Amino acid sequence: MNNDQVILVDENDKELGLMEKMEAHQRGFLHRAFSIFIFNPANEMLLQQRALNKYHSSGLWSNTCCSHPGPGEDIGEAALRRLNEEMGFTTPLKKIFDFVYTASFENGLKENEFDHVFAGRYDGKIEVNHHEVKDWSFRPMEQIRQDLKERPLQYTPWFRIAFPTIDNWLDKHSDQYWLLSSPL
Repeated sequence: MNNDQVILVDENDKELGLMEKMEAHQRGFLHRAFSIFIFNPANEMLLQQRALNKYHSSGLWSNTCCSHPGPGEDIGEAALRRLNEEMGFTTPLKKIFDFVYTASFENGLKENEFDHVFAGRYDGKIEVNHHEVKDWSFRPMEQIRQDLKERPLQYTPWFRIAFPTIDNWLDKHSDQYWLLSSPL
């Protein structure tokens, strides 16, 4: 697996080629990514605080896990792999939506991602990779909503964009929320 390359895509997620990850972030090319949102039985969301050594958004709070699939890697398999690498566990995931976002950072890097969003349920042991994650916590949705209003810059740009959609999805699909523990 070459994790130094990202998959360039068009606005419909059609593959266009490969590019070295840092070059894609320097030039702002649209590329494939995924974000994972994990919930416990109390309906709390598992957040991570990004490690301080991350190339952007270090120290900010975000969704449970996010990354890029490698060349030729299935997006669902990549999500499971990365969840285990960052948070130390796996659980069945369900793809619930996707979105495209762009964000620029003070260090000159740009995110331009076609982001596939997965959700799942988990209530077990968590052993984070401290090269990736500084801290983590399960938080009630209302607390996150309030914190995003009061301290939005403590969260990653993609989390601020995705959170209202996942919050709305969970509200409208509360019957399906319990199905998040079913395999893809």
